Amino acid sequence: MIKVAAQNNIKADKIDEFIAIAKNLVAETRKYDAGCVRYELLQDVKNPQLLTMLEEWDDQEALNNHLLSQHFKDAMATFAGYLEKPGEINLYKTLA
Repeated sequence: MIKVAAQNNIKADKIDEFIAIAKNLVAETRKYDAGCVRYELLQDVKNPQLLTMLEEWDDQEALNNHLLSQHFKDAMATFAGYLEKPGEINLYKTLA
């Protein structure tokens, strides 16, 4: 199992646009990407500009296939213009 936390700091005037595109990405990922266990968008309670994608994948191959999907590539190309600063992506494995 591979877990991903992808934090994005979004420009204040782009939050609504980012959320709309991210919701579509979530729906398409859940529908089309084999090996997707969990894929959700979260917004920080204290900082609405901090939006995080939490993901769980069966394995690295499933995650790699997602990263190659057209819906992911399209969303990432659009998101680039919405970021206030570079995001942070962390990959995790369960230990206990």
